[in-house]
Amino acid sequence: MVFSSLMFLFVYLPITLAVYYLAPLKLRNLALLIASLVFYGWGEPVYIVIMFASIAIDYTHGFLVEKYRADDRKARRVVLSSVLFNLALLFFFKYFDFAVDNLRRIPALSGLRPLGLTLPIGISFYTFQTMSYTIDVYRGQARAQKNIVTFGAFVTLFPQLIAGPILQYRDLDRQLTDRTHSAEKFASGVEIFCVGLAKKVLLANSIGSLWDVYKAMDPASLTALGAWMGVIAFSFQIYFDFSGYSDMAVGLGRMFGFEFMRNFNYPYISRSITEFWRRWHISLGAWFRNYVYIPLGGNRRGIARQLLNILTVWAATGFWHGASWNFLLWGLYFAALLMLEKLFLLRWLEKVPRALQHVYALFFVAVGWALFGLEDLAHCGAYLAAMFGGNGAGLWSALDGYELSNYAAILPALAVGSTPLMASLLRRLPERARGGVALALTALALTACTAYLVDATYNPFLYFRF
Repeated sequence: MVFSSLMFLFVYLPITLAVYYLAPLKLRNLALLIASLVFYGWGEPVYIVIMFASIAIDYTHGFLVEKYRADDRKARRVVLSSVLFNLALLFFFKYFDFAVDNLRRIPALSGLRPLGLTLPIGISFYTFQTMSYTIDVYRGQARAQKNIVTFGAFVTLFPQLIAGPILQYRDLDRQLTDRTHSAEKFASGVEIFCVGLAKKVLLANSIGSLWDVYKAMDPASLTALGAWMGVIAFSFQIYFDFSGYSDMAVGLGRMFGFEFMRNFNYPYISRSITEFWRRWHISLGAWFRNYVYIPLGGNRRGIARQLLNILTVWAATGFWHGASWNFLLWGLYFAALLMLEKLFLLRWLEKVPRALQHVYALFFVAVGWALFGLEDLAHCGAYLAAMFGGNGAGLWSALDGYELSNYAAILPALAVGSTPLMASLLRRLPERARGGVALALTALALTACTAYLVDATYNPFLYFRF
């Protein structure tokens, strides 16, 4: 996998960009489609057939929606057909074995056997994207795409194919046929890409090893300090890992002329859980809001219905992340917090000092990451007990002091990096100096990441498995 990463960075991407820019404007989507299929097929050639099926079926459904636009009943059936196809695809690969494993506990169904299929990379992302196409066409928010190559480029768009951000078709409709290319846009894309790469390689990978230490420990021997150090490490790891990939995707998109939505907006500066989820994985939140929460009625049918809608959306959000009960519990945990904030907590928070608001938000987010990061429920329960001193292992140990001293230098960097402080300082520089500093930092980040990757072990992006 390290070889694959290096090949992508130093061989595949430059060749792809060269072919893309040498191609005539009319053929650039075709070049992008082929490049995306090769990129996806490099890791999982067998599953390219799923890509072709998604392209063909949703492309056809878009045409059928246009055909039956005057007959709303038929048009709705077409949209339902598209949604069911995509959900069935997602269920088969992601949740079938999970369902079988649970159904086998019923004596009459004990003969069921899981299929043991590997999960196609990024299937949770691109199935949501293709569903958005048919729905957007039905709503009149986008045109039915007549060119199957252009539509295929949307489905397989490799810069964000694997882990988002999740693109809604209406946001890319015009860009697919009329996007701008410029040296300035390309340069900004390179800069954003390098920032994302540095987040992943230099920050997420480094702190991830501390989480690995405490995650692997017997929870009975975990001290309260150790358990909190582990979950704080995971909180930083998942943020810099996922926001790093999102930045890389946005940067790559700009290199090819696209503008993708921002997926993170410094979530750890939030003062409530509601604010946190407006800043974290913004594209997923927008997708569930536009295609689930609002169609269910949103906040238009009274507080009781709104709370039910929040519960429904967050149960689905949790389960979307993985075929495991801990993800469902994680979703329900945040649903409960969001409902409490809707009922009274937000009003209460406005009356307390800002510092306490931040402590409140970060405390409950960290507890949530423990639920998210530990899939075995027994292990998760024991780990949570250790966080609150409930396992009798004490408050701290010599190991905790050793690990704390080892990571004393990177922890402040992680804390500062998760705030807008550095970006704010850069903006305050004179415009002429700003460009030179940004260029120097970009070159330094790329050099450091290259050196790290050459000597690295296998360390994939966390969201690849979703």
